[in-house]
Formats: sequence, structure tokens, C-alpha cells
Amino acid sequence: MATQPDQMASASMVPETMQVPPGHKVALETVGMGLITYECRVKKDMAGAYEWAFAGPDAKLMDRSGKQVGKYYGPPATWEAVDGSRITGKQIAVAPGGAGNIPLQLVQANPAMGQGAMTGVTYIQRLKTQGGVAPTADCGAPNVGAKLTVNYQADYIFWKAV
Repeated sequence: MATQPDQMASASMVPETMQVPPGHKVALETVGMGLITYECRVKKDMAGAYEWAFAGPDAKLMDRSGKQVGKYYGPPATWEAVDGSRITGKQIAVAPGGAGNIPLQLVQANPAMGQGAMTGVTYIQRLKTQGGVAPTADCGAPNVGAKLTVNYQADYIFWKAV
């Protein structure tokens, strides 16, 4: 499942809905590798129906050479550099990631907390997703609150204003 960091997504492979607006440049390219936790919950506004709901990620962010440069965790979804600077954000677009893969995602970043690599980041793209979809195990009244983890990987591209 592991993609080499030097095989990261190029702009030509990114769906139009996932493009970062003009006036921004790539500041950091990473590969996130880790786990996504899902929790068995009652479906919102659907009494008697259940689903595996996203509960949060736990991943390492690696640079092109394979060195850990940060981590991704939540909730809320937080990208944190090894220097302690971190950001959260608001999802503004998604696109299909392919069968068995979580969707691609475009996030508008909130101002960074702390000074460092995440200072000035304006957008985060999640691209080239592998795995991470909700479990297929039974989810119902007997196991509400149960949690399961699944492996996933994705490229995270961090953008800053020019």
C-alpha cells in the first residue's frame, strides 16, 4: 500500500474541484500514513439505523525522503509539524478517491497555532488516497459505541499565499 514520497500527485492529476485558487504555492508535500478510527453510531435523524461514523485520524506525515515531519490527528482534524506549529481547517471540497479509498479533500486552513512550518498555510489538499474507508463489520444496537481502525495513506500538500 505504501507509495514512495517521490511519487506524489502532480497538479495535472488533481480534479478541478480540488485545485487551490491562484496566488498560492506549494509549501510542503507529505505522505500521511496511519489509521482512521470509526465508531458504530445511530444514524443521524434515522432511529433504528446504524453506521460506522468517522471518529478521527492518527497518522505520521513523512517528507519525500521518508523522514517524519509531522502528524495528523483529531478531532478536530489537526496537522502538526515536528516544530509544534499546527493548523486545523474547514473542508471546502471533496472528490471521489476511487473504489476502497477515502475521498480526496480540499481544506481551507485556519491561522496556525505556534510559529513554524505551518505558519502561513492557507490550504491543504488530500490526494492519492489509499484505503481508509469505513469497516464492513456489522454495526447495530448491540455494538453501538464500538470502535474499529482501518489503515490508510494519502498525500497531504500544504499551500501558502505567494
